[in-house]
Amino acid sequence: MIVQSKRVWLGGQFLAAQVEILDDKIVNVYPYDSKTVDKDYDNQRIVPGFIDVHAHGAYGFDTNDANVEGLERWLDRLPEEGITGILPTTVTQSEEVLTNAVANVAKVHKTNPKGAEILGIHFEGPYLDMEYKGAQPPQHIVPPSVEQFKKFQNAAEGLIKIITMATEHDKDFELTQYLSQNGVLVSQGHTGATYEEAIIGIANGANSFTHTFNGMTGLHHRDPNVVGAVMRSDVFAEIISDTRHVHPAVVNALFKTNPTGLMLITDSLTLKGMPKGDYELGGNQIVVDDFGTAYLKGTNTISGSTLKVNEGLRKLVEEVEVPFRLALDAATINPARAINVDDRKGKIKVGYDADLVVLADDYSVVQTYVRGKEYL
Repeated sequence: MIVQSKRVWLGGQFLAAQVEILDDKIVNVYPYDSKTVDKDYDNQRIVPGFIDVHAHGAYGFDTNDANVEGLERWLDRLPEEGITGILPTTVTQSEEVLTNAVANVAKVHKTNPKGAEILGIHFEGPYLDMEYKGAQPPQHIVPPSVEQFKKFQNAAEGLIKIITMATEHDKDFELTQYLSQNGVLVSQGHTGATYEEAIIGIANGANSFTHTFNGMTGLHHRDPNVVGAVMRSDVFAEIISDTRHVHPAVVNALFKTNPTGLMLITDSLTLKGMPKGDYELGGNQIVVDDFGTAYLKGTNTISGSTLKVNEGLRKLVEEVEVPFRLALDAATINPARAINVDDRKGKIKVGYDADLVVLADDYSVVQTYVRGKEYL
């Protein structure tokens, strides 16, 4: 199959081109109008598929539910927003719940389900700071443990690719070092660390930060804290680009300090796709407001979002005024690099997986290709 457009994202720019897909791979890229095409998208943009490395669920499903049908339903709907790769993300819970959750993801992963590809698991908690726990249940927050993590990774069949943890509570950085030496990206989050503690965490193997500005110590001009470490360091960092979790001006400043390591995430909840109103989630009372932001009822504590990635991209470019290239990289090649799949994901390039998104000028998704299969 050959598709073409006058705007195909190649080498960090739009060019008129054709992309040939065979089975699940990109096998050729030709000049525009040089071959007979199967799909002509005219002037609509063709970009690499989006990768969301931090999403808990949607449409009534949460990763912690450990429900096969719910996970399959979620995966099948993700291409609607241009997502071609996903890391289902857990929330702090009991060892039994988390074990079942990761085992369920591994089970579904082996079936090669329809929709977005499972690229791993993001394990958020339970090794967090109590003060900066956010909506994470405090009764299940525990000290970091290599032996316990090994049990989780065994149940996940090696799929845990990112872990969010407060490395300042990791005695002698034992777990941090173990993870970084065994292919798991350590992301500092829900952390009360000082600036110095965060930098020492990086020195011991942590190479990312979770939902930057949320669930961490904030920036002060005489006390830079964790946010200062994000801005000072050449590491990966997540950002929820719904303009509600973080003010647009602050997001803009973050892109100026760390333009190549940022990752657009949704941090989406099971309530994504549901109307505004009151809900119960994980034993907590949650309110979803007019903007789709979820709060612990009666508080100002944000517990997640209902953001779609294509809308997050639009906000970054049109509202935050981030250059398109940087915004797109945050949804594609940067997360691919973070989880070490950038040799096959995140670019439109011969030999890469045929993960493509066709975007209209209003950022709505016209078509998504997941490993060569058409959705929408």
